[in-house]
Amino acid sequence: MSKETPGQPLLTFADADRSPLSIRARALVFVDPRSRRLREEIEQLAPRSLPVLVEGETGTGKELLARQIHRGSDRSGLFVGVSCSAISKNFAEAELFGHAAGAYSGSVSSRAGWFGSANGGTLYLDEIGDLPLPLQVKLLAALENREVTRVGAQQPTPVDVRLVAATSIDLAKAVSAGKFNARLYQYLDEGRVELPPLRERPADILPLAEYFLGIYAQRLDLPLPLISPAAQAALEAYPWPGNTRELENGVHFALLVSDGDEIQPQHLNLPPLPGYAQLAVQLRRLAANDEERDHLRQLFAEVLAG
Repeated sequence: MSKETPGQPLLTFADADRSPLSIRARALVFVDPRSRRLREEIEQLAPRSLPVLVEGETGTGKELLARQIHRGSDRSGLFVGVSCSAISKNFAEAELFGHAAGAYSGSVSSRAGWFGSANGGTLYLDEIGDLPLPLQVKLLAALENREVTRVGAQQPTPVDVRLVAATSIDLAKAVSAGKFNARLYQYLDEGRVELPPLRERPADILPLAEYFLGIYAQRLDLPLPLISPAAQAALEAYPWPGNTRELENGVHFALLVSDGDEIQPQHLNLPPLPGYAQLAVQLRRLAANDEERDHLRQLFAEVLAG
């Protein structure tokens, strides 16, 4: 049986020279009124030293928003992204805070850990609710004291790290259930922002679809088709439970199966929607302004809900 070793390669870095980002990680769109308000909010938060908690459904692009916050800050260090659900059970503390040489069998050199890698920059913890409770306590202490003690080390190491965390669950409920540290939640609460699901940002759907289509066509060296009016209506009508991630996959699929100059609704392979939803899309297109479109969207959502 192979032995698990500390320091698994779970880090991602913002600069393209170090690690190519996924297509989705570059899809920054602020067209919808709700998105524009969110952009204004993060532009105010970014230059400050506050920790930030990004709340949103899976697939909405929380890491993308975290990267935007880092870019808008004056921090010269790296953006270091960590998936808390991928943390090693046996070496979690060493991965987070680093370890001294000889701390483990076969470890002949020290490791800085995620904190050390993000020194002077931003540490992004995705799905922070998955972080084990004992590690939550040590994380808070490191942030408040601005120092970490590496596993096997005798002295603490100063660190200057800004935390941006993300969650797809209600952490307040997790606190009430005893599954998340209350003090860590309070620490994160001051800079909390909500990333709405894609269905609540309808004006972002087509710009994102066109972006994904253009990038995939370029990467696959395929002709760039147009999105037909009927396909545009289908994209806008679909509720996108998988959010931006599902939209990316849908557009990728449509590009590969379309056989003409235009993508049609059947290429998107979306489930059929009730007639009311199709009518709602057409009326939103006819609405004179964003306020009217939002009102119509809400009205038809209520109708469809019964």
